[in-house]
Order: sequence, then structure tokens, then C-alpha cells
Amino acid sequence: MTRHYKDWINAYIEYASFSEAPKRMHFWTGVSTVAGALRRRVWLDMAYFKWCANFYIVIVAPPGIVSKSTTVAIGMDLLRKVPGINFGPQVVTWPALVTSFSNASESFELGGEWHGQCALTLESSEFGNLVNPSDREMIDLLVTLWDSKQGSFKKMTKGNGEDLVENPWINLIACTTPAWIAGNFPEYVIGGGFTSRCLFVYTEEKEKYIAYPSLHVPKNMEATKEKLIQDLEHISINLVGNYSLTNEAIAWGTEWYEYHYKNRPESLDDDRFGGYIARKQTHIHKLAIVLAASTRDELTITHEDLALANTMVTNLEKDMPKVFSKIGRTEDSVQAERFVKYIQSKGAVPYEQAYRHVHLAFPDMRDFEGIIAGAIRAGYIRTVVTTAGAVIEALEVKPPV
Repeated sequence: MTRHYKDWINAYIEYASFSEAPKRMHFWTGVSTVAGALRRRVWLDMAYFKWCANFYIVIVAPPGIVSKSTTVAIGMDLLRKVPGINFGPQVVTWPALVTSFSNASESFELGGEWHGQCALTLESSEFGNLVNPSDREMIDLLVTLWDSKQGSFKKMTKGNGEDLVENPWINLIACTTPAWIAGNFPEYVIGGGFTSRCLFVYTEEKEKYIAYPSLHVPKNMEATKEKLIQDLEHISINLVGNYSLTNEAIAWGTEWYEYHYKNRPESLDDDRFGGYIARKQTHIHKLAIVLAASTRDELTITHEDLALANTMVTNLEKDMPKVFSKIGRTEDSVQAERFVKYIQSKGAVPYEQAYRHVHLAFPDMRDFEGIIAGAIRAGYIRTVVTTAGAVIEALEVKPPV
């Protein structure tokens, strides 16, 4: 069986483009879909460890902006049609995972030897159904599973028994809002082992406005869908073994590695992102495996694969602070930020109108005046007296988010 498309992910993005979601949401959904097809059948051997192509991808957007779960479902529905692909439970507990792993147990042949794996893809429209950030045992378990270490995974149970899973592998994609993260992620979790292993895909606006999606669905959509499924099946069957880096890829990766540790991005100049910085190389090489698998059957990674992977991962970084911006914040600081954004959206607002907008949050006029004074000192706004009365004007500098 030959492939229908030269680049599965690009073909998938075009297939899903009738929706309002930004292209990068479709890109990362496509990445999770290809990774789910690859399972633990491919890897990049680094002698002391192996990089496998599994991801923890979290789609983050305020409610009502884009249909997060619908966007993710476009890709996952294709993956569900591929024979041999196993999905995990909707709510993650160790007993539920053990059952799913047991059902997913399989072997594949490589070089005359049989290799076992228990590979699961987890999909959820609500991140909170999959992950409880306050459950340290579960968080530690997900950290261990992301690393995809070779061998059997053992876990003692409350009944003094022992659960044994051979070569477990988890690929996760889920949706949530900044408010959920703020309300459920303790400060100590940020930058730790779990969040540094996640890729947060953030958006706060639609890419386009589509009132009636059915009018924008291509006429050949079903035919395209079938071809995408067939190519996923091709990937799931024909790609098996260790990927190798070309000499040019090794040179590119060596130069990147030194630059990366000498030039930390300004947007991530915060201790909370130290763990992510340390794992960015891993994210890039995992993605490079998927990009290579998306375009060809040869188990090689080129410097073009690595460069594109670096671009796509780096593209997420500018929005990472927004994902965690409200964690540990007081309600007053959150309302003050909303007030400044309101002034910026209007450009200029009469003083009385501005106060009415936040009166419920700051019923005491002295508190409101304190917010005004702070925003002026920070350079976000200024007050101007006109013949019609006082006006609050937005300045060019945007508030941190």
C-alpha cells in the first residue's frame, strides 16, 4: 500500500480547515494523531535512553472562543478508525489504566525478535477528567509514563498485590481553559516534572468566522477522510524500528543545543519554566520523529525535520506565560487586569463609565482609585480632563498577561 499524501499533517490541516480554529491547533491535533498511530513501534535511541513519539498536548482557550473539543475530535476520530489503535479511559485512575493497558497489550516483530508494548492514546474534552494536579501519585505516574522507559512497569496496590505493565506508552491530548488551570494547578506544580512534559497550545481568538460550518465542508470530504485513515494505517503498519539522524541533522542539533542553553527566551525568563527549557530538546526530537513519519517511510531524521520541529515548539512559547498567568493571583489583581484590558479595547472611556464597568468588583471608590493610580504608574493608562469630564485613555503598552 502506498501513501495518498506526501505530507499527512499538511493534508490533515487542509482537511480540518473548514472550522474556525487556528491552524496551529489543527497542526498539534495532527501531531497527536500521527503519534497515536506510531505508538511505541518507533524511537530514537540515545544509548542511555530512547525518545519515543508520544506527547502530552493541552489545548487551552477561554470558553466560547473556539470549539476546542470539536477540533481535537476531528483528528481523534480518524485515529479511532485505524485497526489496532487503543484508546484509554476518559477518567484516569490506576485501576482504569491497568485494565486499558491489559487490553492494549500486543507484540511486533523487528529483526527476528518480538517486542511487546502497551500503547494507549488518551483524549478528553476536559483536562480535569484526565488529570488531578493535586494527586501527586497520579502526577508522578504520568511523568514516568511520558518518559516511555523500556521494560515492565510495576506498581504496588493497596491490597499488597502488584500490577505489572509491559512497556507502557501514553499519548495524551486534552482541552481546558486558563481559568481551570488557575483554579486547579498549585503553584508548586508549574515548572515541575509534569507541566514541563506538556505542550500547551494557547489561543484566544478565532482564525475566521464561520456561522454555518456545513456550508464550508468540501464536497470530497468523505473521500479525503478515507484516504487520511488509509495513510494512518500505512504509518501504523510499516514504520517500525529506530530512527537515525543524518550527519546534517547531528550538526544542526549540536549547534542548536549550545545556543539553546546560552540564550534563554525572554518570555520564559522565569524559574517556573526551567523544567520546560531542560526538556525542549526532547520535545523537538519527539516532534521530528512525527514530522518524518508524516512524509516518508524511511526511518531518518533530517536537519529540515529538526528545524521545523524547533519552529513549531518555539511558536508555543510566547503564549506559555498566558496559560499560567492567573495562578497565585488575588481576585483584585485579576479584576484590575480585566479593567485595563477593557480600557484598551475601547481606547478611551469616560471616568463614570469605567467605574460602572468594575463597580461590582470594587464597590469602594477608594479601591477603584487605587487601581487607577497603579495602572497609571505602570504606564498602561492615563487620565485626561475634557470639557465633558474626566476620561481614562489607554496607552500603547499592553499589560502583562
